[in-house]
Amino acid sequence: MEVLNIASIGFLVVFLGTLFLIGELLVKAKGIFGVLGIGIMAVYFSYHIAGDTGIWVILLYILGLLLIIVDGKVISDGTIALLGIILMIVGLAVPAPNFVYGALVAMGLVLGAAASLLFLKVFPSRKLWSKMTLKDQLTGEQGYNSLNTTYKDLVGKRAKTVTPFRPIGTIEVEGKQYSATSENNWLAQETVVEVVSVDGTRIVVKKIEDE
Repeated sequence: MEVLNIASIGFLVVFLGTLFLIGELLVKAKGIFGVLGIGIMAVYFSYHIAGDTGIWVILLYILGLLLIIVDGKVISDGTIALLGIILMIVGLAVPAPNFVYGALVAMGLVLGAAASLLFLKVFPSRKLWSKMTLKDQLTGEQGYNSLNTTYKDLVGKRAKTVTPFRPIGTIEVEGKQYSATSENNWLAQETVVEVVSVDGTRIVVKKIEDE
């Protein structure tokens, strides 16, 4: 495997190995990505630790990978995962034959990890870092009221301007006051208006001419 002496080949090997290993953590690939990733990285380490570098670099790499798993499953804030990536980079760069080679394999790891996110578009996710996602839905059945629903109910109702509109002011509908706009029309206080549309919490009113 003398070809692994070439820095660009080392970059490619680490890129592919990381792509599949991190991909295995992110998506459900029936272990295929894990086998590929372990096989590719085994080729890298088996060649580069044949010299004076000890087995500890492999352990450092594995520890970094384990920290990423622990972060994703338990902590879910990304801090430990970042430390894991740093350990993996050190484990890859130390046995590299020179600085350029080490820099390229470090880049291969970072790019491979980033590229593995593309698997999420094709395969079902393992929900790593799922604790960072808000799963609870604030529904009416749980005692939460949606402002949008409340405001939508105002459409078609008559109201009275509590303040002058220039062109924003306050209306009163059924004893409750709301901020509203008459768009480009200025209205006097105590003008009878109708709610014509609601967009989110933006209420638009128009003057009822026959009043």
